[in-house]
Amino acid sequence: VQQLQFSCSAISCVLSCRLTELKLKGLADSKKSWTHLDDINRVFCCKKTSMSEYVQEHWKEDAFFGFQFLNGVNPIMIRRCTALPSNFPVTDSMVFPDGQASLAEEMQKGHIFLCDYKNMDGVQANIVNGKQQYLMAPLVLLQKTPDDKMMPIAIQLKQQPAADNPIFLPTDSEYDWLLAKIFVRSADFSEHQLNVHLMRTHLLAEVFAVSLLRNLPMVHPLYKLLLPHTRYTLQINFLARLRLISKEGVFTLFSSSGGEGMMTILRRSLSSVTYRSLCIPEDIKDRGLEAIPNFYYRDDGLRLWDVIHRFVQRVLGYYYKNDLEVQKDSELQTWILEIFEHGFLSKRNTGIPERFTTVAELIKFVTMVIFTGSAQHAAVNSGQYDFGGWMPNTPISLQLPPPTTKGQTTEATMLNTLPDVNVTVQGMATLWLLSQQSTDFVPLGQYPEDHFTEESPQRMVKGFQKELEVLSAAIKDRNEHLEVPYVYLDPVEVENSVAI
Repeated sequence: VQQLQFSCSAISCVLSCRLTELKLKGLADSKKSWTHLDDINRVFCCKKTSMSEYVQEHWKEDAFFGFQFLNGVNPIMIRRCTALPSNFPVTDSMVFPDGQASLAEEMQKGHIFLCDYKNMDGVQANIVNGKQQYLMAPLVLLQKTPDDKMMPIAIQLKQQPAADNPIFLPTDSEYDWLLAKIFVRSADFSEHQLNVHLMRTHLLAEVFAVSLLRNLPMVHPLYKLLLPHTRYTLQINFLARLRLISKEGVFTLFSSSGGEGMMTILRRSLSSVTYRSLCIPEDIKDRGLEAIPNFYYRDDGLRLWDVIHRFVQRVLGYYYKNDLEVQKDSELQTWILEIFEHGFLSKRNTGIPERFTTVAELIKFVTMVIFTGSAQHAAVNSGQYDFGGWMPNTPISLQLPPPTTKGQTTEATMLNTLPDVNVTVQGMATLWLLSQQSTDFVPLGQYPEDHFTEESPQRMVKGFQKELEVLSAAIKDRNEHLEVPYVYLDPVEVENSVAI
């Protein structure tokens, strides 16, 4: 208990110290706007990573903007586009002015992709420093180019087409196009934090953990298998509620989606969670992303899923010899029923099982539980400061509405749209904290406490660890040849549980 309390109090202490450091520079209480991008370095220079420095250098580039949909902290928005949404009236002349291609042809080839932030539509944006903030619900169209880059080709910032809701294009003026991308990145911040990160990893992991602790005795094989993957989850979620999303929390006070908007987004997010979307093999297939190149989240995630699945299959196959044994395990059935009822509100359309009838069903679900609390959380958490430390790449709030006509936006417009100095400081300090590895970090597959006493499961654990070592070596070898290494799903960087 003392260790858990220390872990939580240490998190609070780090955040306080980080803000104290910035207050000494006179920034954390400043409600002024930024007057030049270089001034943001006064905050940014305090803490840098090699990736955050890369982001600072490349954040304006279209290729990097597109790259982040695949290998940034929110890789679950992008999907292959086979037909344009009716509310996104992009024409061939807009995106292919030279007439060398057409959207229909490119969609047929599998080269067109869509990100739709409809979760943000109509959300009541926050008031920060006494000023109304703005949160858009953009649609983004991207194209895979012959050199395998993911390039944005059109952006509409509001869901409903209108004369005052232009479709922005790379051929527009520099600041029209850049500001449109900034509005997308800010919407992505809210979608990522509330849906992809909070809802789909932290809160789901809590549901799995609470049901485990309520329904399975310590001698149960599933308890022994899953307990290490629940470590600190309840404590960190308590702290998140206290420090981040409470009435006085950082996100509540400083992000555009704080307050009433947060609840709206969380409700919509829960209604969009399906079993298939939580299982990376099915999620990748459903989004049509099996063949897209340079998608390292997919490549590493699928391999990790397979390694975890084989481990779970061996362990549970050792204890459950046939489907009837699963069906008759009343404790196991109560565990999944409570997850179905309390985590997914008894909604059958989510695809979440309310009972297990086969060993295969059980193995798949437990694989998802472990993957969600370890690999998926690492993928959407560990790079937060890398991609958001340079604030203009991921603003937590914006304080001017988007342009309603083209040709009016200047650098001054962009700077006045970006969040105030104190909002920037609070956001960066929080992202730095959330990206840090805990001092008692336990990597995936390492079990300091031996819960299994039998020789066979212990041997299976060693086999799991060996497979993770092989995968880690392969990822490291791949990364040596990449301009931007993808490290977040290297098993040695993945924590066993949602613990930060």
